[in-house]
Amino acid sequence: MEVIRLHNIDFKYDAELILKGVCLNISKKEFLGIVGPNGGGKTTLLKIMLGILKPQAGDIYTNGTMSYVPQHLNFDKSFPISVRDVALMGLVDKLGNGISYSDENIEKANIALKKLGITNLKEKKFGELSGGQRQRALIARAIISNPDILILDEPTANIDEEAQELVQNILLELNKEKTIIMVSHHFDFITDDVSRVVCIDKCLHLHPTHKIEGKKLVLIDHSTDGEHSHD
Repeated sequence: MEVIRLHNIDFKYDAELILKGVCLNISKKEFLGIVGPNGGGKTTLLKIMLGILKPQAGDIYTNGTMSYVPQHLNFDKSFPISVRDVALMGLVDKLGNGISYSDENIEKANIALKKLGITNLKEKKFGELSGGQRQRALIARAIISNPDILILDEPTANIDEEAQELVQNILLELNKEKTIIMVSHHFDFITDDVSRVVCIDKCLHLHPTHKIEGKKLVLIDHSTDGEHSHD
């Protein structure tokens, strides 16, 4: 069962071509990895899936609710928001009514924090967290609404190896119930557990992980019968 289908997607920023002719079908409960060079269009592709950006050409089909964990979060570290409040932000409605501290929402937040193993941090200020703890809080915010599809942009960037492994295990557990789509530069991390890898560099190359040899992804361009590599 497909949850996302992209067909012949073109996208430009002003006159600069970012994506060209991108076609991609993503199945329910798939774990899809996305790699590619800086400026190749990875984050743009995620935002098109989410409906944040509209392509100049092509068709998009989605089936299911989605949540997004961005690569960067700009925030004031002195702002007194707790970890539980961050999780509750995932339930803010589109009408701008802010956070609702109903008993039902508090319970949802507690469940999300428990899944991420940070219940003990629920009253701690978000700005005081380590990089790995902060990433888990943001994932809790993303899953509190129980989305069908979880989209993550570099969830293991700027965190230590132990935290990377913890995030990896959390995502594998979530993948039992949800479709996971993840951009990552940690190549060992992304190839161990994903079912397919997409390489985005304006155009799209899609291969199962058995095409990956060591840390090199061999990309077969069927239109030219040539091969490319991505380290």
